[in-house]
Amino acid sequence: MKLFNTLLVSTALLSASAFAQEQELAPAIDAAKEINESAATSQQRIDGITDQIDSKLQQFKTLNKEIEGLNIYNQQLQKQIANQEQEMADLNAAIDEVSVIERQITPLMIRMIDGLEQFIALDVPFLPQERADRIANLKSMMDRADVASSEKFRRVMEAYQVEMDYGRTMEAYTGIHNIDGQERDVEFLRLGRTALIYQTRDASTQGVWNKQTRQWEELDSSYRTQITKALRMAKKQLAPDLLMLPVAITD
Repeated sequence: MKLFNTLLVSTALLSASAFAQEQELAPAIDAAKEINESAATSQQRIDGITDQIDSKLQQFKTLNKEIEGLNIYNQQLQKQIANQEQEMADLNAAIDEVSVIERQITPLMIRMIDGLEQFIALDVPFLPQERADRIANLKSMMDRADVASSEKFRRVMEAYQVEMDYGRTMEAYTGIHNIDGQERDVEFLRLGRTALIYQTRDASTQGVWNKQTRQWEELDSSYRTQITKALRMAKKQLAPDLLMLPVAITD
């Protein structure tokens, strides 16, 4: 019984001692716990800061790439601007040249029209009214401000082309011709600029333009059939064939 009591006392003493030690270690344990919690919190903050740094670094890299791209784009724009400025300079120079050319081309066109008028006056007298009207229209056009110089030049060159074409074509047309003081309805036959012949509607009279004397001369009846045939060929009523016609009358 005495031994049991002794054990109880010893156990009590040990419990008291353990409790005393626990009481002594509690602050340290609490402190360690707080340190661990603080460390965990700090680690979370560090992880958060690390994530922010990674995000900022990624943004920084992305921005650097955008800046690099913008620099290349700006360099390209600078080249384009330089090219556009050069084109503007060239265009201004061209405009100045056009102004000079326009001042020079107007007198040239006037001289060309006058030269064409003189040529027609000295040429074989076919289609006199049509050709005179063409010259009159050109002169009237030159006084118009609403027609561009380029269009005026085109029209003048077109008139020259028409006159050139007359030299290599065959044509028949009707008109009025003075024969022995009387106005007669006739058919004219033009063979290029080689011959200009007329024949009355009834084929009773025919004549040819003499280039040397610049006069109309009557032809004898031996040419009647050939002239009638040539007129039909010019009207495309007959296929082309050999013709015997006067192409020059000399004294």
